Amino acid sequence: MTKGTPSKGKHNNHKTHIPCRRCGKHSFHARKGECASCGHGKTTKMRNYAWAKTH
Repeated sequence: MTKGTPSKGKHNNHKTHIPCRRCGKHSFHARKGECASCGHGKTTKMRNYAWAKTH
C-alpha cells in the first residue's frame, strides 16, 4: 500500500503557471499556452464573465 505520496511527491519540478504577457497575472498555463485569467492564447477577446464582477 504505497500509492499516493511516493509518485505524487515528484510533481514539483515544473511550473504550471507563469506570468501572462497580456494581463501580467501569474495565470498563463505554460503547457496549454493559454491564460486562465484573461484568455490569452485561447481567444483574442479579453475573458470576462458577469459572475466574476467585483460589485
